[in-house]
Amino acid sequence: MAVTADDLHAALDSVATALRPATDRDWTASKGTGESDCWHTAEHLGDCLLSYAAQLVAQPTSRFVRFEAAADKDASPAEVLEFAIAGGMILAATVRSAAPDALAYHPTGMSDPEGFAGMGCVEALVHGEDIARGLGLHLDPPPDVCARVLARMFPHSSADISGTDPWTALLWATDRIDLPGRERQTGWRWHSAPLNA
Repeated sequence: MAVTADDLHAALDSVATALRPATDRDWTASKGTGESDCWHTAEHLGDCLLSYAAQLVAQPTSRFVRFEAAADKDASPAEVLEFAIAGGMILAATVRSAAPDALAYHPTGMSDPEGFAGMGCVEALVHGEDIARGLGLHLDPPPDVCARVLARMFPHSSADISGTDPWTALLWATDRIDLPGRERQTGWRWHSAPLNA
């Protein structure tokens, strides 16, 4: 039940499909993630995904590759969404070309290409949902992708919520929603290291 570059493509497609209809709106006027607006949340997403690709290429063992990617300050919503999706596509291509046993630094543990694909899926889907909510839209990612991502990145939680819709479970695991009868996920962490590590 591995997470692959194809899963990342599917996650990015669901984000683009949900958000493109609202690119004629002002993304700086709507709430995104935390204190950020939708525009800056999309910019953050692009930076994260490009950073993960750089990690897999350079394979540092104790730090992130020293750069920060940013969208042009005058980028339109369509252009900042393009930046985020392009970052994800670069990560997907990097995952495809990386040796399966490649390892690179992440603060939650040295990660392999599958882990970076999983982290990319979580970033794309969760921040995509944050933007969608801010714009009054709905993200509808493929349930099978959500199930694989949940099993790979949140193995400590996935067994507890096995009967829950995978997208709902992923939102719960990342502290975006409450689940009746379940403790709220505050201070959540994913499992970036290979599952056999």
